[in-house]
Amino acid sequence: MSQKNDQITRLGNFLPYLLSVTSNAVSNCIAQEYHARFGLKITEWRVMALLGEIDSATQRELADKTLMDKVAVNRACKSLEDRALAHRIPNARDGRSHHLELTAAGQGVYEDIMPLAEQMERQLFTALSADEQAQFRALLGRIRKQADEFGQRD
Repeated sequence: MSQKNDQITRLGNFLPYLLSVTSNAVSNCIAQEYHARFGLKITEWRVMALLGEIDSATQRELADKTLMDKVAVNRACKSLEDRALAHRIPNARDGRSHHLELTAAGQGVYEDIMPLAEQMERQLFTALSADEQAQFRALLGRIRKQADEFGQRD
């Protein structure tokens, strides 16, 4: 086997790579549907989904909670505002920032997409039993916690 093929094999067994490409594959599968139906990009949907859960947040909070790049969050927020799916409200705690929240139209899109996303999740995860899905969620939670702790080291 050539050195190049050895590197591909090593990469194919590297868990961070596997997590990343699997996550992208799942996200892209679902994204095709909500892009076709609602014209939303992955970053826009992630912002909308979070706002649908927590009502409002600053762009910094959105970036922190989604682990997306601040520029990507900024663009997503701008796009959602331009489409009247979200709007800014003053931040009473910090006059330099604003909270973003879904408009009624944005809330409607969120409510239309969530059942679709949940249905697609069920279809994608039929490869795992209910017990395996629960175990997978728990394992991902543990890995996420470890990554958060690892990232806090000096």
